[in-house]
Parts: sequence; structure tokens; C-alpha cells
Amino acid sequence: MLIGELAGRAGVSARSLRYYEAHGLLRPHRTASGYRTYAEAELRVVREIRALLAVGFDLDDIRPFVECLRAGNDSGDVCPDSVAVLRRKLAEVDECVDRLTAVREHLRAQLESAVQSRIRGESWAPSSPSPIPLSPTSCSATTDRSSSTSGPNGASPAS
Repeated sequence: MLIGELAGRAGVSARSLRYYEAHGLLRPHRTASGYRTYAEAELRVVREIRALLAVGFDLDDIRPFVECLRAGNDSGDVCPDSVAVLRRKLAEVDECVDRLTAVREHLRAQLESAVQSRIRGESWAPSSPSPIPLSPTSCSATTDRSSSTSGPNGASPAS
């Protein structure tokens, strides 16, 4: 199938397909006139790529899943390298959840202190700087890493 057909069937843009190809994730064949043609199996690869990008994986993380599919497996997540990536990503998410929970508890305590000070008619100032980083954006398990290899200008390629 030609690039336009694959793009339509996968629900992505031809630009995205060319981007995935540039990163070695898709393998089109070329006709004598230079047109890209794709085997039916590439549709499954594109769907796997899109599903993993949607949950915050970057293209380097996705590579083992694509290789697993290409090796003839029914799923991209059954190979040892894919399992290792899943374990690492789960650990990143757990770390992020822990950090966000600590931030939430700090903010809750700070708010309670501020409300109580106001009720008592006292001026309020935070007691001390937080011992934890308060930036929820520091949780990068699904944001920072994916933007580094998702597409041009740090954004996912146009769908």
C-alpha cells in the first residue's frame, strides 16, 4: 500500500510515517519511481507506535516493541527487551506518583496552616522552604523524555 493509504488506515499523517521511517521504525519498500510502499504488517507497527507514544514512551523506548513485532510475535511486549522497557517505565511512573503525593501532602499542609492562621487573625508566611521539589513538572515519566524524540520542535508529528 502507498503512504497515503497507510496513513489513512492508521489515522496518522504521511508526515508522521516519514518521521517514523527516519527513526528506523518503519520499513517501506520503494517502487522504481521512488514511491514508498508498505506491507500490511506495517499497519500493525504504526498502531503499536501510536499506542506507546500516547502513554508517554519515546521513540527509543518504542524500538524494542517494534523489533518484537518484526520477529513474528503476536504482541510487541512479549520480548525481553520490551519487558525491560516496561519495567523501567513503571518504575518511572511509580517515582513520579510518589513525588506528586509528597507535593500534594506538602501543599495540603501549607493550605491548612494558611487557613488556620487566617481564622486566628494572624499574618501567615510559610514556616520553611519545602524539603521536596514542588514542581509537578519534574515528573517526567510521560512528558520530558517523549518530547525529546517525538517529533520536530519537541512535538509529536502531526496526526
